[in-house]
Amino acid sequence: MDRRKFLAAAPFTAAAGVGPSRDWLLSTLDQEPNSGPRVRLEDVVHVRNMFSVFQDTDVMQGGGSGRLLLTQYMNEHVYPLLQRTYSDAVRHALCAASAEQTYLLGWMAYDDGEHGTAQRFLIQALRLAEESNDAALGAHILAGMADQATLTGNPEEGRRLAQAGRQGLAKVDSPACLADLWALEARALALLGEKNATARAIVQSELAFGRVEHVTEPAWAKFIDAAYLHGEHANAFRDLGQADTAAEHARESIQHARNQNRARRGAMSQAALAVTHLQKRNLEAAHSAGVRTLDLAVRVKSSRAVEAVQDVRQRMIPFGPHPLVSDFDERVRILTAA
Repeated sequence: MDRRKFLAAAPFTAAAGVGPSRDWLLSTLDQEPNSGPRVRLEDVVHVRNMFSVFQDTDVMQGGGSGRLLLTQYMNEHVYPLLQRTYSDAVRHALCAASAEQTYLLGWMAYDDGEHGTAQRFLIQALRLAEESNDAALGAHILAGMADQATLTGNPEEGRRLAQAGRQGLAKVDSPACLADLWALEARALALLGEKNATARAIVQSELAFGRVEHVTEPAWAKFIDAAYLHGEHANAFRDLGQADTAAEHARESIQHARNQNRARRGAMSQAALAVTHLQKRNLEAAHSAGVRTLDLAVRVKSSRAVEAVQDVRQRMIPFGPHPLVSDFDERVRILTAA
């Protein structure tokens, strides 16, 4: 897990080897326990408390920031707990806590641009969630897998994964997770050009979010808020070419992200806003939003933020050798070099 260059060479595959991954994890869980004190619920609480710390690091500083520290923590403190003895109740709680942390490792790798690594962690997280009998957590992990599939050019797979996540919530109520799954399905549908279905999915996302009470939601759902959802809705409408609606959602996301000092989300929503200006042939406004995107992107270690900047740059090419295009090109060159 520490050999980043080796793992980065493993490509993302839409049809991943789920079977071998599950076989490996099952054998790990079924091994004879190592000697050591019996795992207590208090030990699991400590793991969950650390999850909140690492998740906040990801949200505020990007996936490339705390990932190596989380890897070390998992190797030295969390995964060894799975090899010890515990009651059935502790087993379920420990598998859920391990699934949360393994998902976060996958998400950090995803945000860091290492998609093959991310996919493998997400598969393991899903298996641990299954072992824990936590349906909402499993649906949340499927949401992350859907997000990755769509981003890497597989929107049909992204749609299927989001739908599978919603089906997994049939017997549990998790409005935040449901809002996320509908938003991610909308993202996939937009790339597939299904305008009416995209609009319906966004309405369902908004309805589900209207029922969210964050005090009752699990810690892993903390990031599913107005800044995040408006940003995802903005991207969906952007991909449909509905610039005015996309800009409205982007501005809402930007305002919420600014209030929380969330640079990564702010950068991605500023990039969406810049694209809407380009869609309306307003290069000056697009340049201003693009510069704000750059200013936020340099504050986090996130390949997704950098890719959002590069997407704006690519969409400026049709405007030719305009001074604003040249200026933005030079700013992006400095960012990518850094």
